[in-house]
Amino acid sequence: MAETHAQWLQRMEEESKAKQKRFIGGIAQKLGRPQVTQKPVRPVIGAPDFWREFEWPEEERIERFTANFRGVGGHVERLSGMEDVTRFIADKAAETGAKYVVRQNQAELDALGLEAALPQAQVSVWNTDAEENWKARAAEADFGVVMADYAAAYTGSVTVLSAEQKGRSVSLLPTVLFVIIPVERLKTRLGEILVNFDAAGREALPAGIHFISGPSRSADIENDLTIGVHGPGIVYALLVG
Repeated sequence: MAETHAQWLQRMEEESKAKQKRFIGGIAQKLGRPQVTQKPVRPVIGAPDFWREFEWPEEERIERFTANFRGVGGHVERLSGMEDVTRFIADKAAETGAKYVVRQNQAELDALGLEAALPQAQVSVWNTDAEENWKARAAEADFGVVMADYAAAYTGSVTVLSAEQKGRSVSLLPTVLFVIIPVERLKTRLGEILVNFDAAGREALPAGIHFISGPSRSADIENDLTIGVHGPGIVYALLVG
């Protein structure tokens, strides 16, 4: 009598579990120890208290972030105010001959006055024209300019959130990215940043949460490192304050 479909599924599951048991058992034998069959006890779940309380003073956060971000190929500049940010970006545009700039649509970036500071370049503001193909515009851009929502010194990471006026493409597609980081947004640990999303709840989560740790880096199985394949090849973190 031929087996039913349900019986076939049951037999496949039993054979799969038997193979799994033999495989894990073989690993345990090679390691010279018995196979673990009970779930290990976890007296502590999540970060321990000492780590939750760990925090560097402001200047050390700046020093650690700078070292970590530069360590993976990024550039860091400490600037005193937003006027210096405008001047820095304008100088880089003149130096590189940048012709097209795209920035996020935020009041803080409006105040930079990039349109006046870069007369030789076209400056576009994300999502201000419903007829525009903004992903294509970002892909053509020499410079992308965004505000960081947070940054973590311990990992050298910048957090940029996505929203209708803050397209991910602005930080992902241009050749060169400028991330403006007010020093009060620079935290010690990544956990200090993530806890804000937990507290906000599911309904208040942004469209995207993006962590940027220097320029795009890709390596294949031959260990050939390539910069700029999946994102900007040059990233400037501009610490302001």
